[in-house]
Amino acid sequence: MQYAFSPFVSRKLFFSRMISSFRIPPGNHNVSAIEIAGGGLQARVLSHGAALQDLRLEGHSSPLVLGFADLRDYLDHSAHHGAIAGPVINRIAEGTAVIDGTTYLFDRNDHSRHTLHGGSAGFGTLNWQIADAVSDSATLSLSIPDRHMGFPGPVEASCRYSLGARQDGGALLSIDLRATSATSTLLNMGHHSYFCLDDKADIRTHNLRIDANHYLPADKTDLATGDVLPIADTDFDFTKGRTISGSYDNNFCVAQARCAPRPVARLSSPYSGIAMEVITSEPGLQLYTGHKLDAPVNGLRGIVDGPYAGLCLEPQMWPNAPSHPDFPSILLRPGETYHQISQFCFFNLQDTNKL
Repeated sequence: MQYAFSPFVSRKLFFSRMISSFRIPPGNHNVSAIEIAGGGLQARVLSHGAALQDLRLEGHSSPLVLGFADLRDYLDHSAHHGAIAGPVINRIAEGTAVIDGTTYLFDRNDHSRHTLHGGSAGFGTLNWQIADAVSDSATLSLSIPDRHMGFPGPVEASCRYSLGARQDGGALLSIDLRATSATSTLLNMGHHSYFCLDDKADIRTHNLRIDANHYLPADKTDLATGDVLPIADTDFDFTKGRTISGSYDNNFCVAQARCAPRPVARLSSPYSGIAMEVITSEPGLQLYTGHKLDAPVNGLRGIVDGPYAGLCLEPQMWPNAPSHPDFPSILLRPGETYHQISQFCFFNLQDTNKL
């Protein structure tokens, strides 16, 4: 089922078509799509993976994120496009962890060794329920049984997307992630959009600043090794802002623990003049340059989005934390609430002096 995005329609028409449902063969999946608007942004959210399918900024014709117009392509070709990854985003070494003295084995879906994004049927592959939807926000919920993909539970998770204007003129996408568990478990959710701030096929000309003095090196399987290294005098130094140039799939240490949301990164395109500021409560920011993208079908822009077509800036706790006790813990206990706040604020630099 394909759709055509009609940016910034009249409010009356917008309300009438805010939620739509589709059945996608071959499994006859019932997927809902929610359109919201506010603050100069318009978005389309899918119940499948709680994925941000499309995001548009008023006055800028191209989508700000990679996605597919045909919903069936999310089942066949998505590399977590716009999805909420979980229960643990990123990788867990050898697909195993010890929780309160018990060893758990998780689905090993990465290099037949590690657990990636919660396993082959992680949060980003499941159909969430619509808990609430109004003109400028949508909340989706997910109930996961005990031992799904090997993780203890049961777990109740929610994702709230909201759009609005910031006082300095920025157009704000806010993502609020929460979860609880009936038993002690691992929880580290994250949003996995591929951002592209112009209509070019390669994001390596984008300018990126990351406010981190250390990063986590990874091995050949992109697994964090446990070392925490300084970025000074390395290709990982983005503190002053520069073009991306190379290939990255690494976590940058923007804090030592979850804290009040604060700006941690800035991305901009020299061609479009669009800039994006990343604000988050999380101590880690994963930069993935999309160099493995290989879907053989057209994306939202009507072209095949190949390697480097978009990049991910994923706020999260540090990856592979169960293997490294000195990393910030991702253990969630009964009675506690996991809560991540991440925001992506967009500016047209031709209209503002911001950033």
